[in-house]
Amino acid sequence: MSFQSFNRNVAALFASLFAFLLLASAAQAQTAKLPNVTILATGGTIAGTGATSTTTVGYTAATVGVQSLIQAVPEIAKVANVSGEQVFQIASENMGNEHWLILAKRVNALLAQPNVDGIVITHGTDTLEETAYFLNLVVKSRKPVVVVGSMRPSTALSADGPINLYNAVNLAGSPSAVGKGVLVAMNDQIHAARDVTKSNTTTADTFRTAELGMIGYIQGGKPFFYREVTRKHTVDTEFDVSKLDALPQVDVAYAYANVGDVAVKALVAAGAKGLVHAGVGNGSLPARTKPALIAAREKGVVIVRSARVGQGIVARNGEANDDQLDFVVSDTLSPQKARILLMLALTKTSNTKDIQRMFYTY
Repeated sequence: MSFQSFNRNVAALFASLFAFLLLASAAQAQTAKLPNVTILATGGTIAGTGATSTTTVGYTAATVGVQSLIQAVPEIAKVANVSGEQVFQIASENMGNEHWLILAKRVNALLAQPNVDGIVITHGTDTLEETAYFLNLVVKSRKPVVVVGSMRPSTALSADGPINLYNAVNLAGSPSAVGKGVLVAMNDQIHAARDVTKSNTTTADTFRTAELGMIGYIQGGKPFFYREVTRKHTVDTEFDVSKLDALPQVDVAYAYANVGDVAVKALVAAGAKGLVHAGVGNGSLPARTKPALIAAREKGVVIVRSARVGQGIVARNGEANDDQLDFVVSDTLSPQKARILLMLALTKTSNTKDIQRMFYTY
């Protein structure tokens, strides 16, 4: 090989190396610009598997690990630097207070880190709305927290988990989601944790905010917000679970035609510190149930009048003389969410005037 040829080869080699370094540097710069999103997996249908691709009921929930969920959506790597943790692996009907406390503490610890921009929590849909509302009251950061699930297992035809997860990561990494409280991202829609509910047993569009409406859409991976959340949440609440190992026992007594006092008496006897009465209509108190609720309040149990209807304000001093009975009304909260707020309220006070203020605040 001539000296001239050698020089040309060396020059070509250095040119190739320089080009590679430029590409690597550009790739690193692009990665550095992406938001850092942590996915906390808790199980549920989104991590479920079925016997066949057409199995959409009767599947096994909570079998797929967080890394497999991430790997199933490689497009996520283009929109965020994603890491994953398996916090639990359970079906969400088994979600308990102890799980909530562990999850909330982990969320707060992660959000306190400067290199975490947002969090996505994968969750079963049965109690997803409850976990989201609990976190909405106890997360101490303005950074986005997005709860997401799916209605079809990961093995199903047209599984909704992958697109829901992709959308949730986009939402959690978006500056436009900062300060909006805990959000639920399902079916290309954005819902506020306080108001959303599961409305259908099996369909993919089950999560609705029926009366007040969703707060935005996700289209092409980008969130579009159309209304603001007005009730206080996250950093603006008075609740702190950092030193709690348990929550007060609060239960729900459901009203129906011919209901008696058995459920109320049993729940009080079992140690309930608070009781949410899911009344008919505007939170009405059936004649055979009312004496048991009054007796429970006289024993110190805090009573919240709610409604099984699902929409509307439960009017204070409407279907009952709440001032005289020393009861609290749930405002627009569903019975299951009223239970959550009452539990947290009881960690601060047993004064019913203060608790009523909380129901009108959060």
